[in-house]
This record gives sequence, structure tokens and C-alpha cells, in this order.
Amino acid sequence: MPPPAFDRLRALAIASQAIGLTLVIGLETVMGNAARPWQGVVLGGMLVAALSIALVRLYRRNLARKRWAERVADSDHDHRDD
Repeated sequence: MPPPAFDRLRALAIASQAIGLTLVIGLETVMGNAARPWQGVVLGGMLVAALSIALVRLYRRNLARKRWAERVADSDHDHRDD
């Protein structure tokens, strides 16, 4: 089965990185050099978001593989009963 045309996790990842980049640039524009600690906080938030999305993607992929393996095993079991 092909992947869905719209991937919500990918859209969420792109949006979170875009918002983070906008915040980093905006902080630099408004605060100048005083923005450095806040930019670090924003960068940390971006990393946490990216890692969280990657973990959710990995979990979903592994769950799909497990379900597929169970279907194949059930199919093999059904064919042996014939």
C-alpha cells in the first residue's frame, strides 16, 4: 500500500522548524546580542520537536511492520490448514 498523499508528521516537522527559524531570526532582530540565550532555548525546542516526531514516526513504522508480519503469519497459517 502506498504512503498517504499528505503526511501529517512531515507537515508538523516542517512547520516546527519554520516557526523555530522565524523565532530565531525575530529574536535577533528585536533583541540583538541579548537574544543569544533565548535563541538557544528555541534551538533546544526545535531539537526536542524533531526528536519527538522522529520517535513517533519510528513507533508507527514498527507498529505497521508488526501488523504486516502478523497478517503474513495468519495467512501462512490459514494456507496450511487446507
